[in-house]
Amino acid sequence: MAISETDTRGQAGLDAETLRALYRHMLRSRLLDERLWALNRQGRAPFWISGMGHEAVQVAFGMNLRPGYDWVAPYYRDLGLTLVLGMTPKDHLLSALARADDPNSGGRQMPAHYGCHRLNIITTGSPVGTQLLHAAGAALAARMRGEDSVAFTSMGEGGSSEGDFHEALNFAAIHKLAVVFVVENNGFAISVPWDKQMPTPDVADRAQAYGIPGVVVDGEDPMACFRVARDTIARARSGEGPVLVEAKVLRLTSHSSDDDQRRYRSAEVLEAEKLRDCLSRFRVTLEELGVLSAGDADEMRAELVLELDRATDEAEAAALPEPESALRHVLADGDGT
Repeated sequence: MAISETDTRGQAGLDAETLRALYRHMLRSRLLDERLWALNRQGRAPFWISGMGHEAVQVAFGMNLRPGYDWVAPYYRDLGLTLVLGMTPKDHLLSALARADDPNSGGRQMPAHYGCHRLNIITTGSPVGTQLLHAAGAALAARMRGEDSVAFTSMGEGGSSEGDFHEALNFAAIHKLAVVFVVENNGFAISVPWDKQMPTPDVADRAQAYGIPGVVVDGEDPMACFRVARDTIARARSGEGPVLVEAKVLRLTSHSSDDDQRRYRSAEVLEAEKLRDCLSRFRVTLEELGVLSAGDADEMRAELVLELDRATDEAEAAALPEPESALRHVLADGDGT
C-alpha cells in the first residue's frame, strides 16, 4: 500500500510497511523509556535521562543508517536510535541495573552512556559535545579506507554552544566529510531555555559559517523526519559533504531523574506539550490513513510489553560485576593491556 503523493501527510513517499515499522520502533522506545524511568523511581536503577518526545527523529535516522557499517556517535537521549540499530531492551536494562553482561560498559558507566562495538556505536562520554569530534574522525578514517560509510552524530541544542561543536563542523566542512550532525532541540539545556542560550532563532543557522547546508525539521513529525534523514544520509554518502540538521522536539520529562522541571516550567505549558507528542499524533495519523486498523496499535503495545517484561526479569536475574574487576580498563595490567 502506497500513500498518495497528494496527501501532505505522505510526502515522504513511504509505504504502509515502513510506516508501521516507524511507529513500532517509536512505541518500543517509549515503553522501554517509561520502564527505565519507573525502575529509577522504585530505587532499582540509580539514574535515567529520558528521550521521550525525541523518538521520531531518532527512529527516522536509525532506519536510514546501515547498522555495523555506518558510524554512530550518539548522545545520552538516543535510546530510540540505538534500538533501531540493533541494541535490545535487555541490553539497556542490563546497563541501568549495572549488571556484568551490560554490553555498553560491563556495568561501569552511568545509564544512557551507549556503546556497541558490533554496531559501530562509539562509546558515549559524559562531557557534552565530545562525540561530534569522534564522528568527524570516524568519517575521515572511513574515507582513508575507501569506504562510503556515513558518520552520524547527535546532540542537544545546549551541546552546540560547546567548542567541540564548532571544531567538528569546521573540520568536517573543510575536508568534505560524510558526517550528518543532528541537533535534537528540545528547548532546554537542563533548566536554561533556548532564548538564554543563543540569539539566533535556529541552531541550523550556524551551518552558514561553515559553508554547509542547515536543515530545520519538525521533530514531532515522523514522516518529515524520515524524509530529511533519508535525503541527508544519501547526500553525505554520495560525497557531497556534511550537513547540520536541527529537529525541533519536545522534552516530555525533566532533564533527568535528578531534575524537576516543574520548578521552572509551568503546569499549563507541560500539559499543552502532551498534545504535540509525536507518538500519539502519529498513531492518529496512521489510523486515519488506514495504515493501522482498529486495535492494531494496542496489539502492538501488548506484544512489546511482553518483550519488555521478559527483558526486565532476565536483566534483574543477571549477575553483578565481580568486585575484583573494578579496575579493569582503568589501570594497565602487567602485560600492558
